[in-house]
Amino acid sequence: MAGTSVSPAPVALSGLSHRARNFVEVHGICVPRQGIRHHRDAWLGHGIPAAEIDRASAFQDRWGGLALPPAPFYEGGPRILAADCPEGSAAEGWSFPAGGCRVSMAYGFMIGPDGEFGIDASRWTPLHAGTDGWVESLALAFHAGRWARTVTKITGNAVESLDLTGYEPIPEVQGITDTWWRGQDSLIAIYRGEAVGLDTPRCLEAHVYGGLDEWGLRGG
Repeated sequence: MAGTSVSPAPVALSGLSHRARNFVEVHGICVPRQGIRHHRDAWLGHGIPAAEIDRASAFQDRWGGLALPPAPFYEGGPRILAADCPEGSAAEGWSFPAGGCRVSMAYGFMIGPDGEFGIDASRWTPLHAGTDGWVESLALAFHAGRWARTVTKITGNAVESLDLTGYEPIPEVQGITDTWWRGQDSLIAIYRGEAVGLDTPRCLEAHVYGGLDEWGLRGG
């Protein structure tokens, strides 16, 4: 089945912050996406619940075909957001792919049973409560990297020593395993997904964006 023709210029997505909408519109590209509804009968025949197929189709309608700049961790994240065949069971819950990796990886990107965006590594590890949160985190990293006077990367056990007193969590990223924190003049991103999902503490990493003014801290 031929891909669905779409405009190469993404439009603003409802529910995102102004910063994230601007990021998607200016830096995102929409490519032709494959429809998945024509797989419905075949997937039903393989025992995949209709509700899970509908969930994957809804993701494809909102996000399918959207290519965004690389993330600063997870080897850049999915190359293009795209749903595929749900997998799982009633006992363990159902998930579906969120898009192919940019490079060869030890895990894939998945949408979890409750809509979480995460990685399927040695264990399922939700990073954000939804795909909106993943996109918000990309937008925030892009913004902070542009306006910060300094960017410091901290790895391994040293991340646990970060003093977050006086920092507030940034809610729009919908952090679960990964979180963002806002201080008086800095932003901190903590990436725990690989450390948790691969059971490898040395993969823990934090990025500290320093020297930010009010615009740099929020960006809209």
